[in-house]
Amino acid sequence: MRAMSAEATRSLSLGARMECTDNTGAKEVYIISVFHQKTRHQQKPSAGIGDLVNVIVTKGKPEMIKKKFKAVIVRTCQGMKRANGTRIKFDNNACVIVDDEGVPKSTEVKGAVPKEVGERYPKVVGRAAYVV
Repeated sequence: MRAMSAEATRSLSLGARMECTDNTGAKEVYIISVFHQKTRHQQKPSAGIGDLVNVIVTKGKPEMIKKKFKAVIVRTCQGMKRANGTRIKFDNNACVIVDDEGVPKSTEVKGAVPKEVGERYPKVVGRAAYVV
């Protein structure tokens, strides 16, 4: 996994519910695992902006509910600190459903996406409405 130029705070733990901000048909998801995250003994992994997670759809199209997908987190309420010292925060927690190669399954991504996500997943930023 590529490094990001910003320090993303890992604020979303297992079981965190968030909005799915693409047009795949999923509306709300929750995190069941985090990829590439090593923790101490009996500590639950957590995720932040730009992390790849496993999610289960709770609201959305009937054919997607209770199905497992991979997703990239694109927004968190906690925010992150950029390399130049500025901080960036968002109003909600949101993710984008992707396939095994990191390409979004949707045709568009609604809302803002930070430019740091584009360092790891350039296809997600390419389909975003605007980049912050």
